[in-house]
Amino acid sequence: MDYAENILGTIGNTPLVKLNKLTADLPCLVLSKYETFNPGNSVKDRMALKMIEDAEADGRLKPGGTIIEGTSGNTGMGLALAAIVKGYKCIFVISDKQSKEKMDILRAVGAEVVICPTDVEPDDPRSYYSVSKRLGQETPNSWYVNQYDNPSNATAHYESTGPEIWKQTDGKVTHFIVGVGTGGTISGVGKYLKEQNPNVKVWGVDTYGSVFKKYHETGVFDENEIYPYVTEGIGEDILPENVDFSIIDGFTKVTDKDAAVYTQLLAKEEGMFLGNSAGAAIKGLLQLKEHFTKDDVVVVLFHDHGSRYVGKMFNNDWMREMGYIE
Repeated sequence: MDYAENILGTIGNTPLVKLNKLTADLPCLVLSKYETFNPGNSVKDRMALKMIEDAEADGRLKPGGTIIEGTSGNTGMGLALAAIVKGYKCIFVISDKQSKEKMDILRAVGAEVVICPTDVEPDDPRSYYSVSKRLGQETPNSWYVNQYDNPSNATAHYESTGPEIWKQTDGKVTHFIVGVGTGGTISGVGKYLKEQNPNVKVWGVDTYGSVFKKYHETGVFDENEIYPYVTEGIGEDILPENVDFSIIDGFTKVTDKDAAVYTQLLAKEEGMFLGNSAGAAIKGLLQLKEHFTKDDVVVVLFHDHGSRYVGKMFNNDWMREMGYIE
């Protein structure tokens, strides 16, 4: 009989799915690494499990402990699934710009959710970075995950996502494109692919209001680049240790409006019901058109599921309110 011992056994080995209509004008083959097939419906299941297993192994996470993390939702979901199976409690700190669906989903899997304001500096005591760190210090028998600087995040993708893409493309992948938030996915996958073939190009998708693109190009952390943005799950106002800029060949920035519009287009044109960062990723890929030739195999990673954005990008009243559609 073929079955998994528990839900964690279904993480990884997600399919590659060809894009057709939205990429019709590109000369190359475009394949999406379709991460919503993970049990928590996102790429973050991979690194959530890896971070927990590594923390168990070296004693940072003890039996009956409480897992504490600041999350935009998906890492929390992955951590919660592992916590249920392994017997831990969870407290997740989330910023108020994230969708209500994400907050409800985290509560549905038994987590306590603490909501913080988005529009404050990272070192403000009210920010979700500061609150999660403080709760980690104050809560007995707890472990503060810190996905931004936790090396197990990138290692998870070096050990699983990267090798899967290499194998699934029969080593023919030429470009890897992905939205960048904590940096674990782009750094782990990029490192693995470049070790197999140094000519593979690795591109990050950034958003306006985030520091990544300018920092990569100039080495300057420019606070003037930072302002509130709507796109969820990508971009940062800090430099996470998991972002290995030496592996990244370049960044392209996508507007909030384009990310939202293309999230809808993926559903309507490709039948791909995906999250907001997938809209940003496909628009970023289209913006890189001049970098591709007919022999290229371009892999774009789609992070999460559309069910988390039903009240936002898939709600035309919200889209009109934001000025994204007529």
